[in-house]
Amino acid sequence: MTAALHNDYRAPGEWTTDDLDRLPDDGHRRELLDGQLLVSPSLTRLHQSIVGRLMAALEETCPAEFDVTQGVSVRMSRTRAFSPDLLVTDLDAAVRNPSSYLPSEVLLVVEIVSERTRSIDRVLKPALYAEADIPFFWRIETEAGIVVHAHRLDPVKRVYVEHARMPDGILVADPWEIDIPLARITPRTR
Repeated sequence: MTAALHNDYRAPGEWTTDDLDRLPDDGHRRELLDGQLLVSPSLTRLHQSIVGRLMAALEETCPAEFDVTQGVSVRMSRTRAFSPDLLVTDLDAAVRNPSSYLPSEVLLVVEIVSERTRSIDRVLKPALYAEADIPFFWRIETEAGIVVHAHRLDPVKRVYVEHARMPDGILVADPWEIDIPLARITPRTR
């Protein structure tokens, strides 16, 4: 037992995307931040329901040259990889059935803010997705009802600029014309 623990140990800052590929597929979300392994807690029903409903809604109007998926990582470097809650990618990249995407293959990333990862979802991930030149980022807040914050990359400053705050649904012209009523992505309640 001690040998197994010793072999799996990595000093801080030593984890790479190659190490991620060797970890078991056990349902844990593992991400890398500059060589640091981040393991996210289990996702809630609310979180998963929004992801599933949004994915289905986006699929209905998604242009043929794109693909909507979830649970696939974006590898920004050898020591940096994140798994957005939902992402829209180039179809040519998607058909090769990747276990990860390059940032240049990603059009939109969506993060649903979780109570346990607020700072990562609101601050860290948007900054790093922008640095990787991913054109669109949506943040979905759930604390006081569902609110979608749509951001577009400022390619000169390499930061996201909010272009829509939508408490009633998703209505945007980019990355394609999208009109999704809030009820369509809201999980069932009694």
